[in-house]
Amino acid sequence: MLEFAEISLTTWAILAGLVILGIVLYIMTRDQKKWSTRMMANASLCIALAFILSYVKLYEMPQGGSVTLASMLPIFMFAYAYGVGPGMAVGFAYGLLQFVQGGWFVHPIQFMLDYPLAFAMLGFAGIARKLPDKWGLAAGILLGTFMRFLCAFLTGVFYWGEGAGEQNVLIYSAVYNGTYLIPETIICLVIAMIPQIRRLARQLSLSK
Repeated sequence: MLEFAEISLTTWAILAGLVILGIVLYIMTRDQKKWSTRMMANASLCIALAFILSYVKLYEMPQGGSVTLASMLPIFMFAYAYGVGPGMAVGFAYGLLQFVQGGWFVHPIQFMLDYPLAFAMLGFAGIARKLPDKWGLAAGILLGTFMRFLCAFLTGVFYWGEGAGEQNVLIYSAVYNGTYLIPETIICLVIAMIPQIRRLARQLSLSK
């Protein structure tokens, strides 16, 4: 019988990536919506705005990851307006643009987890769309960021663990990815609490 200890980290990473990919594909196909012209225009606008904001970097980590001017917020708002499936589709596309912007990878699974899948996870903000407007978007931001964190945490453990040195690789990955995702999340939350931003999110949802 194969012992768990005999399974390599790369194998675990591949299995984790396949599971996450399966979940993404299931949700995207389960939550199918007819993409109207207006919805596609809003998707393009949110992706473009997120891409532009991603260039405004307040801090950049040495091995990937940065604190930007709320570049995830437009993706969160789209998911909050249209639901998980469309939000994940837009996040997936945005993740590919993030790689084109200057990303790099050492393994196909690491590429998927760090870019398209990581940003597709932002679409989970759509789960909060039924919550009260006063704090629903904030709850969606927290959930979407946590899901992205899980992807980054996995790649930190399985592919960037050599940077941990003598530290526990699990703690190292959690701290490293939290160092940029926590400030980024706080910035998104602060801006999302502005009444005009919440109103814009409501108007976006009414334009379906």
